[in-house]
Amino acid sequence: MALNVDYVARETGTNLVRNVGLTIATILTVVVSLVLVGAAFLIRQGVDNAFTTWRGGIELIIYLEPTATPQQTAAMRTSLADNPEVKRSEYVDKETAYKEAKKLFKNSPEMLSSIKPSDLPPSFRVVPVRGDVATVKVLENQYAKSAGVREVFSANDTIRTVQAIAGFISNLVVLAALILGMTAAVLILNTIRMAMFARRREIEVMKLVGATNWFIRVPFMLEGLVQGIFGSVLAVAVLVFGNNLFNSQLDKRGIKLLANFAVSNSDVTGISVILVVVGITVSVIFSGIAASLYLDV
Repeated sequence: MALNVDYVARETGTNLVRNVGLTIATILTVVVSLVLVGAAFLIRQGVDNAFTTWRGGIELIIYLEPTATPQQTAAMRTSLADNPEVKRSEYVDKETAYKEAKKLFKNSPEMLSSIKPSDLPPSFRVVPVRGDVATVKVLENQYAKSAGVREVFSANDTIRTVQAIAGFISNLVVLAALILGMTAAVLILNTIRMAMFARRREIEVMKLVGATNWFIRVPFMLEGLVQGIFGSVLAVAVLVFGNNLFNSQLDKRGIKLLANFAVSNSDVTGISVILVVVGITVSVIFSGIAASLYLDV
């Protein structure tokens, strides 16, 4: 028996309206689940943005004077290469530092406009053999007074603590999202089950006149699809609104300390696409499972 678009749309709408309470509950649960997942992504992205300089195990940054001579730069490179406490080091010139500054301050154009490549000192980013505080402190003291060195910064306990806390929070949020996601899946299963139970007589008649299982299942699967679409779109709207509100508050209150935690619109767009795909896919899969499980009600 061929599917008719009008029939499918009518039956899907009937199912949604008949179980409006469960439909709303399912959509809201999907929204909350996806918002939590999106929030976890935003937290991790914000932390990555704030501490982009300290990725890859870098514990020490040696800033050279802008006027440091090639001989002083070469001497520092040799000293780091020969130091048994240094695992590896990377030289960052002014142009590279400026490119990173553009990325770091992409949400603060007024700050970026005041920076020029010539203002940024070249530097060496150092990964020690051991990342403990004592080793880093020894290296910091060793190079702080070297010729051509402007200053030495280390990844202190504060940075590591913030990263650890942010990681814990995002993991906790993801766990809560997974629990709510399972709740949404159960609600979808129950919504489809109730819809099929309410129409069990019609389903029996359809089978008697030769309707295939797929002909019967499709309206119920589309019910899950609609719930997934509405839930995903609402979740994205909440996420975009929340991120814009956070960024606007940073700008309004001039909170420079948290400025680098801001997440760009392009990052939010990428996260939103993932949320929509996940929300719709999960909804369709579980509605399909429910339609198959309860077809003989």
